Amino acid sequence: MVIELTIDRFEPEHLGKLNFYPEGLDRDVHKPHENLAIGLLLCASKDNEVVEYALSRSPSPALVAEYHTRLPDRRLLAAKLHEFYALNAFGASDDAVA
Repeated sequence: MVIELTIDRFEPEHLGKLNFYPEGLDRDVHKPHENLAIGLLLCASKDNEVVEYALSRSPSPALVAEYHTRLPDRRLLAAKLHEFYALNAFGASDDAVA
């Protein structure tokens, strides 16, 4: 996985640069038992419609997300953490049964 962080708003040309790095990994580092690399672009802001258009014909798998410079409320983080652990505990019990 390639992660790129930009302090700018998402622009479609960011994908061209982002697609370059996974290609390098896939050609020079990728092992036969591994999945192909994907790119994750973290932007200060984005317009969902622009991202959708830009990704619609992207040749390699990529994700675009906004990041926040402040953490959410502590209670919200705690609730999400408990939710995450509950989901993983539930998933682990399903794996043990299968």
